[in-house]
This record gives sequence, structure tokens and C-alpha cells, in this order.
Amino acid sequence: MKLDIGGSEAVAAPVDQLWTALNDPAVLTRCIPGCKCMIETAPNAYKVEMQLRVAAISGSFEGEISLADPEPPRACCIRISGAGTLGHGNGIARFEIEPDGESASKLIYQGSGEIGGLVAGVGQRILAGVSKHLIGRFFVSLRKEFETISGAAEQP
Repeated sequence: MKLDIGGSEAVAAPVDQLWTALNDPAVLTRCIPGCKCMIETAPNAYKVEMQLRVAAISGSFEGEISLADPEPPRACCIRISGAGTLGHGNGIARFEIEPDGESASKLIYQGSGEIGGLVAGVGQRILAGVSKHLIGRFFVSLRKEFETISGAAEQP
């Protein structure tokens, strides 16, 4: 089953800080819903372990994420592949970061992938809704990361 995602989000952080966060495995582990760990295996390559719930189905997922064609601090492509109890999948995405005022950024993302196995059985409409929900949770967590950073910086 093919799945496409895309959109844009405003983040209250300068472009360089957002770029740094999006390339930090510790930040991504905290922000990606269900991510248990993200371990660097080579420059720009990571092993990821996740525990996900899609509709009434839950399970584990192990995969690989690699970054390609980075244009710091502006853009990058991401390749994802993996499998687990929920099924298997692979995809590619690209994100771009643009300034949005003095201390904010706009993150624009576009991606597509192929999903198979048990998770594909829930149907494309439900899967599209779940993916939007997970992306929304990612951005809520990412914004909280910057609130924590700016809150810590303001403390004497």
C-alpha cells in the first residue's frame, strides 16, 4: 500500500537550532512517537527501534534511517526501511527549513512510502489518519523541546 505525506509546520526556533535538533538522535528519540532508541551505525545512518499502535494493532518495528544529500542548515532527504510485527515498509522523505521571522522557522516536508503486512490491512484511509496523528505528535514534542531549551536559557 502506498502512503504519501506532506505539509509544513512553524517551529519557534531559528533555522540553525532546528537543523541541529533534527539531526540529534537523542532529540529525535524523544520526539518520534513510539521511538525506543536511535543508534548511529555510521555517519548519517541510524538503527531505530519502535513500539507503535496503528488502529487496534500494536507491535514492534526495527529499521534503518539514513540521511542523504544534506544541505545544512536548509534541507535533507531521509530514507527509511524496516520491518516488525506490524509489517514492513520503506520510504523516502525530504524536508526543508525556511526562516519564518527573526527567531522562528518553517519546516516543509514531503514523503512517500510503501507499507505491507498486517498494518496495511487497516486500510489506506485509516493509515493516512494515523500518520497525520503521529506527525502531529512529533511536532508537539519538537516544540516542547524548544520550550524546554528556551526556558532553561532564561533561568539565572
